Amino acid sequence: MSSTARLRLATPDDSFDPSQIDREADEVDVCIVGGGPAGLSAAIRLKQLANEAGNEDFRVLLLEKAGEIGDHIVSGNVMEPSAVAELLPDWLSEDNPNRFEDVTPAVKDKMRFLTKSGSYPLPAPPQMHNKGNYIISLNQFVKWLGERAEEVGVEIYPGFAAQEVLYTNDGSVKGVATNDLGISREGKPKDSFERGMEFHARVTLLAEGCHGSLTKQVIKKFDLRRDSQHQTYGLGIKEVWEIDPAKFEPGLIVHSMGYPLPKDTYGGGWMYHFGDNLVSIGLVVGLDYPNPWLAPYGEFQKMKQHPMYRPYLEGGKCISYGARALNEGGFQSIPKCAFPGGALIGDTAGFLNLPKIKGTHTAMRSGMLAAEATYSALAGESSQKQETAKSSQNNSLFLYDYEDKLRASSIWSELKAVRNMRPSFHTALGLYGGVLYSGFTAFVTRGFEPWTFSHGKPDHAATKPADQCDKIIYDKPDGEVSFDILTSVSRTGTNHEEDQPVHLRVADWDEHARKEWPKYKGVENRFCPAGVYEYIEDPSKDVGMRFQINAQNCIHCKTCDIKVPDQDINWTTPQGGEGPKYTLT
Repeated sequence: MSSTARLRLATPDDSFDPSQIDREADEVDVCIVGGGPAGLSAAIRLKQLANEAGNEDFRVLLLEKAGEIGDHIVSGNVMEPSAVAELLPDWLSEDNPNRFEDVTPAVKDKMRFLTKSGSYPLPAPPQMHNKGNYIISLNQFVKWLGERAEEVGVEIYPGFAAQEVLYTNDGSVKGVATNDLGISREGKPKDSFERGMEFHARVTLLAEGCHGSLTKQVIKKFDLRRDSQHQTYGLGIKEVWEIDPAKFEPGLIVHSMGYPLPKDTYGGGWMYHFGDNLVSIGLVVGLDYPNPWLAPYGEFQKMKQHPMYRPYLEGGKCISYGARALNEGGFQSIPKCAFPGGALIGDTAGFLNLPKIKGTHTAMRSGMLAAEATYSALAGESSQKQETAKSSQNNSLFLYDYEDKLRASSIWSELKAVRNMRPSFHTALGLYGGVLYSGFTAFVTRGFEPWTFSHGKPDHAATKPADQCDKIIYDKPDGEVSFDILTSVSRTGTNHEEDQPVHLRVADWDEHARKEWPKYKGVENRFCPAGVYEYIEDPSKDVGMRFQINAQNCIHCKTCDIKVPDQDINWTTPQGGEGPKYTLT
């Protein structure tokens, strides 16, 4: 029976239920969701192991929601090369025709504390020394990793957005399903309707990046946070500029703290000189900031006007913009990473080393460790503990070896050593207390404190009512160094078909406005770095304001899902292939 015939049988009364239509299914050995550093590293390592064993039929399939590998990748990136050198030892070799060429060796580090008009040197802690590291575009690096994955036989499906976790009868994960295409904004099928596809796997690895939509579901179902603290997040906003060659200092790495952020808000800025006269400049704002009038995008525009940054940008050209949420919880917030039928890898599990300002190497290494545990289990080389796990869970695999490998790895030791730096900012001294304690940890205890601090409130719960905070008015952009938000969004290349269900799920828009507007006065519009959310005056509404979602502007940063005070915005994947199309980020 054709899909059209099934559709007609399923909708005799004009209602539409796509779940009544069968999905095609594909059977693979390992399904990986997410084509970032972790997912691609896991895929490459799996195929390396299979090819070395002569197991050429071992299928590794990777799903990526972006239209092309790398399109959704954004990072201000100084990469520690230890993981890529282990995975692909000839990655920089002159003898390798497929080497990664777009690297700029780190040459000079600067750390500054900023006031409104001043800049004062700070001693850089040891973990921020970048000798031997490289400034790169993570976007370009991931594209290169994708090519290496295809060379060893990984099946890569860009433009496939995984939207649903599939389970076996015993409750273990058996794979994922991609979202349906060709559904109108009203939820009706269009002529282009196409049912999503199922991918069944012996092991499913989730590598969705920060705050993954499927990861949220799996963490809740298997209670993976039962022994960890909640995750806390930051929002990173960045631009790439082509600057005057006379101002370009290849390999220069600058980090700043202080201005423009208030002392009760964690965060800091960066500027990296790389490539041919390119500068990556950005600001990270901790999403546990209390003042709902604060706009991270506005703070970034202020930062660029500072005398330390503006002279580099004057006369240059902004060529790219991007934003994404990042995990800041570190060691205390690592969940259980293995679950029946799969595992969490990379930033979706939260392996970013925040004080080091690096996460690519830990993401890649976690993917490699998961790959080794997975291949060992599937090849029948697992431990007795693994065999016991299989029999006790109706033959579903549980990657105990992955959990053990993580705890024995450099990921665990380096995150444990800096575990108290981020939560140290939750003191009455705010920024200044955190700076002092971070210095104490870096230079005196060297991460060997016998105590472990707890994080403060979850980010959404840290938001205070608007009437308890000072209102912040941001200067009008000058169009030279600072820009309005829609101009910046145009530089992301983001695109969504407008006639599709809104992927930013709010059950009742009017109820949302009744809960949020009186207390927070439009915090959604200010925390979003892409102009997705608006409140528009409307006397017909209870609160005199109409809540509106401009989903076509979304750049997939997921800040809304994290920061909205009543936690009633659920970020889900739009149609595959949509969203930003980043370059050089």
